Amino acid sequence: MRQEKDPNQKGFSFGRLRSGARAAEDKLKEKLDKAGDRLDEKMAPADPLFTRPIHAPTHETPSGVLVKGGIDLPFLFIVIALSVFGAVMAYSASSVYADQYHSDSAYYVKRHIIYLLIGVASAVPFVLKARPWFWRMFGVVAYVGSVLLLLLVLIIGSSYGSGATRWIQLGPVSIQPSEIAKMAVILVIALVMTKYEKQLRNDQKFGGHLRYGVIYPMLIFGFICVLVMLERHLSGIIIIGLLGLTTMFLGGTKRKYFLWIMAIGLAGVLIVLLFSGYAQTRVTTWLFIDKVDPLGSAWQTLQGLNAIGSGGFFGKGLGNSQQKYGYVSQPQNDFIFTIVCEELGFIGAVCVVVLFGLLVWRGFRIAAKAPDKFCSIVVYGLVIKVALQTILNIAVVTNSMPNTGIALPFFSSGGTAIILQIFEMGIVLAISRYSYQKR
Repeated sequence: MRQEKDPNQKGFSFGRLRSGARAAEDKLKEKLDKAGDRLDEKMAPADPLFTRPIHAPTHETPSGVLVKGGIDLPFLFIVIALSVFGAVMAYSASSVYADQYHSDSAYYVKRHIIYLLIGVASAVPFVLKARPWFWRMFGVVAYVGSVLLLLLVLIIGSSYGSGATRWIQLGPVSIQPSEIAKMAVILVIALVMTKYEKQLRNDQKFGGHLRYGVIYPMLIFGFICVLVMLERHLSGIIIIGLLGLTTMFLGGTKRKYFLWIMAIGLAGVLIVLLFSGYAQTRVTTWLFIDKVDPLGSAWQTLQGLNAIGSGGFFGKGLGNSQQKYGYVSQPQNDFIFTIVCEELGFIGAVCVVVLFGLLVWRGFRIAAKAPDKFCSIVVYGLVIKVALQTILNIAVVTNSMPNTGIALPFFSSGGTAIILQIFEMGIVLAISRYSYQKR
């Protein structure tokens, strides 16, 4: 005989548990929002950078309404598309090499996905809760941290057989500080160019534009370049130098100074070529690739070109690359674009370029509507960083410039690089929540 349940009797209920958890989560979110609002109220009036503090959505300005809303969904979807596409190609390009050296064809793609997830997990809290002013303090911390790590590389760094000491090994985890430095340079130069905006309008030699618009920014990224040079990391120097100059230009450095800066940069390149046999070999191979040893320094470049050319218009099909069978060395890294061209052909290559083009276009839209000058420069800088590395990577694998070991964002393997790429896109999404909209 079935016993009737007493309606007044208290028992375990999954529904009650879920509703309780939901209520606790809502309460926590409410507290975090209130705490953030209190910080905004205290920071904005005292912050010399915040010329236009965050107001309620009803507050109108001559240029529009400053709105706090959701993240930019088109930008998010583009980042997801690039991440998924990159993971698929990372598996296809690395499967043979991984099976040969690690007895697991999925060895590299597993690590690739783990790095993506770490990047997402580290970015999500900041995307949801970070206010615009937060990234100023974060930039200073990131810069100081990257300098300390770069100095540490010189003492306890690892080379992993590459001949260049660029990593710090912490148990099973390796860190490449130069990747952190790239992001930090953008944030700190943007901070300087914004904080001293009034001085940038002053033509006084050492108390105005020259000091704050040229000397300070060049010292910021120049010091990092010196540390990276000691690691024998030529591609890192190129990218950090170009990012520094780009951020200076975005911040308002006068064009007349760039002629002097370019002259200094050219002199630096010549010095490196004179005293670095490694750099000389790369340049000689690039200029005379038809005359150098095809089984020596020209091997990887020539095999990459063979992969690109053999793909044709439609490619050989996903997973059907021949060059990844020991011809293109470590195809999951810098030369992964050649495998994309071989397997997916001209169509696949165009898809990659279009996705990166959409990322840049949408990022520029976010930067144009950013809540202040600092945020605008940061978004422009981070998006240009992705575009710059993409252009340089494709230029290297097509032999349009010397082989300098530049990774393709979202595609090439590399723990620190992948995590930082996702986190940097998180910064853009966090800033996209605060924007000026037309009335």
